[in-house]
Amino acid sequence: MKEKLRTFIIDNFMFGDQDASLDDSASFLDTGIVDSTGILELVAFIEGEFKINVRDEDLIPENFDSIDRIVTYVNSRLQDQPSKNS
Repeated sequence: MKEKLRTFIIDNFMFGDQDASLDDSASFLDTGIVDSTGILELVAFIEGEFKINVRDEDLIPENFDSIDRIVTYVNSRLQDQPSKNS
């Protein structure tokens, strides 16, 4: 999951600079990597890639401001989803 997120962020917000350093805990907003409009692009990617619906109340920096925070959020949402086998 982290590599998919990292690739998307580098390709879309860092102009494909594969040599750029992107620490898993680095704040997107503090480093200027992703702005508020970019967060919406990131959310659309997350919803499509991981098949979850991001609720409006979840659109806070605590959930989307770093790769680590996104992974934690997505994992929690995946655990909340009912099993398809039920």
